[in-house]
Amino acid sequence: MTRSVRRTHRNRRTARVAGAGAAALLALSACSSSSDTDSDSAGAPSSSPKLSGQVTVFAAASLKESFTTLGETFEKQHPGTEVTFNFAGSDTLAASITGGAPADVFASASPKTMATVTDAGAAAGTPATFVRNQLEIATLPGNPDHVSSLEDLTGSGLKVVLCDESVPCGAAARKALDASGLELTPVSYEQDVKAALTKVELKEADAAVVYKTDVKAAGDKVTGVDFPESAKAVNDYPITLLKDAPNTDAARAFIELVKSAEGQRVLTGAGFRTP
Repeated sequence: MTRSVRRTHRNRRTARVAGAGAAALLALSACSSSSDTDSDSAGAPSSSPKLSGQVTVFAAASLKESFTTLGETFEKQHPGTEVTFNFAGSDTLAASITGGAPADVFASASPKTMATVTDAGAAAGTPATFVRNQLEIATLPGNPDHVSSLEDLTGSGLKVVLCDESVPCGAAARKALDASGLELTPVSYEQDVKAALTKVELKEADAAVVYKTDVKAAGDKVTGVDFPESAKAVNDYPITLLKDAPNTDAARAFIELVKSAEGQRVLTGAGFRTP
């Protein structure tokens, strides 16, 4: 009887110890699982915030077609966003930005006009060159005046239009003329490259010195003529987030789209060159 009681007590103690050990193991396992979960959560990258609202982009007139396409792409990629553009001469846009016009992104047709913005402290970070552009002569369809060189534009009787030298396409044209030692007196100086091209499209001028991208965008409304001096007047196009951008996150995302492989395909398809 005594041995039976002792065995019973021992069995109860063993059961209690085993139960306690199992409980400890379960607790340890739970702790370990919780710790692993916390560690995984801490190490996991946070998802990017959902973009919304309006993105205002000030861009050189020569970017109109390609940036309009990229704006539509951006809106499809980020439902709830709206990209609005102000296309004009880069110098006009730079003056508007430094004058306090609200905008998120500035894409200029030259480093010189971008410097107006950076020197005023209106840019956030360092502007990045995203494409390059080269000049071309736009003539009337079929090139009835048989223009084949920059020198041909100096001939009497031809009505030639140039961009004003204060804007990048005009500064580039002046550089090309200086490189060739030529003097050219145009019938008018235009404030942006689209205005210069329109003069030829409307047959108000016989030729204009514009960008290759603008000739391509015009299709059969004009005929393009290459000239070797244009290689000495290639423009770099920088882009930047603006310091007082109302929609910083969406502005950064738009800039990334412009610089992405997809953005570069659209831009090179429009005639731009990679940096």
